[in-house]
Amino acid sequence: MKPSARIGWRNYLEFWVLTSGEPVWQLIRGIPPLHAAINRFLVDRLVMKLPIRPNPLSTMGRYTSWESLTNRTFDSRHLPPVPPSRSAPDPVDVAQLFRRDGETALCPRSTVLFAYFAQWFTDGFLRGDMHIPRDPRKNSSNHEIDLNQLYGLTPTVTAALRTRSGGLLKSQIVNGGEFPPYLCELGRIKDEFAPLSVIRFDDIPFGARDALFACGSDRANLHIGFTMLTTLFLREHNRVARLLAEHHPDWDDERLFQTTRNILVVLLIKIVLEEYINHITPTLFQVVLDPAVSRTAVWHRTNHMAIEFNLLYRWHSLIPSALLAGGRERPLADTLAGNRLLPDCGLGPLFEDASTQRAGRIGLFNTDPVLLHVEELSVAEGRVVELASFNDYRAYCGFPRLKSFAEVSSDPRVQRGLAELYASVDDIDFYTGIFAEDPLPGSLLSPVMQRIITVDAFSQAYTNPLLSPQVYGPDTFSPTGMEIIETTARLSDVLNRNLPEVTRPYQARMTHK
Repeated sequence: MKPSARIGWRNYLEFWVLTSGEPVWQLIRGIPPLHAAINRFLVDRLVMKLPIRPNPLSTMGRYTSWESLTNRTFDSRHLPPVPPSRSAPDPVDVAQLFRRDGETALCPRSTVLFAYFAQWFTDGFLRGDMHIPRDPRKNSSNHEIDLNQLYGLTPTVTAALRTRSGGLLKSQIVNGGEFPPYLCELGRIKDEFAPLSVIRFDDIPFGARDALFACGSDRANLHIGFTMLTTLFLREHNRVARLLAEHHPDWDDERLFQTTRNILVVLLIKIVLEEYINHITPTLFQVVLDPAVSRTAVWHRTNHMAIEFNLLYRWHSLIPSALLAGGRERPLADTLAGNRLLPDCGLGPLFEDASTQRAGRIGLFNTDPVLLHVEELSVAEGRVVELASFNDYRAYCGFPRLKSFAEVSSDPRVQRGLAELYASVDDIDFYTGIFAEDPLPGSLLSPVMQRIITVDAFSQAYTNPLLSPQVYGPDTFSPTGMEIIETTARLSDVLNRNLPEVTRPYQARMTHK
């Protein structure tokens, strides 16, 4: 099926304009006022592709109420609930559509660092309910990009991580590099870190607990990639705090800490927009951070994470079955809670390993069996919250409804797998469909996934309070902080100013070369 038929002529024309004529886009990049104007126009146009927040419904109930609009412990939702069909296939069987058998199917342009960053970044705000038993309708999110991976979700957790001197976070030096302090001693959480929690702590062998790091997120020790990125931003926080202390000797610990935190949050947003989002989108125009984008935008509304946004970000197929770490490939299972690798291998070399290894291709039949249970859970959660069908979401996104399994994917194996489980294309689960659907040429993501991510990512990032025109400036960040923000666009910028233990620059890139 031709791309123009799959997404409609108007959508395809826009796609063609944004992915063609590279010399023209290069010329635009060289004219700052023109680039800024087009940047604002395109971001606004992309966000307006879907209805603006607030969504009328949430996972709280089947109709709109004041509480459903304001109680953000329940997820927002893009479409009304639709009870699953009695003939819907068992999630256990659907999960087999995701199973990787044999070699990892590789992504043409993403690195493993992109996979690491995607999980680490989104786990900061796409957080499910942490109670037992877990309620799929609810979340534990602050609904902001606030770097809680480093600082924690609550003031109590933040306080436990601070030194209360010079605006610094607690850290330790191991093998010449700065790392978070250890959380446990003799297998038990230290008293100073009592407010901190670790996901599935009771499942961690007693002897392995002393290698856990004390970080803001309960998932900080889940995977080597998560821990690498938290460690990097810990180093950057303490570097910036020391720099501010030099320039402002009259500032106390509290002001140094809070100003540094402001700077770090905006640094993250800038990297998300200028490296991460630009990597995801196939367009030739490079988006830049411009706080003026949302100054008068009608979509500037309070953030409320949507259940669809949460589910579609489960990119387990990005993770290869063997990961390069410390100069050699290791089974995926060996990198889970793999904190000992960080001080042993060094932060710079680990970032370079992740930057040189290609990630997996996002799609069906490419999830390592170690992670298959999460795919099953995701399908089941979509049923519990009564998500509409994949075809319904295509229509919601402004794409034509598909009429056959062959129109979903050009891959015969995907077509057969869908046909064996679903009675018709209209019965395909949202979660299954977004991974089954073919991406457009040059794209990493399927059209529905691309649209929802683009809309929610831009609208969530640009509505951050630190980007408000009355807030964004030297009074909030200091002149030194503004310089740091303006001269940072990529993870490599942050990495290579935080490696005093090495003598050469290291690669940190999301795009494979």
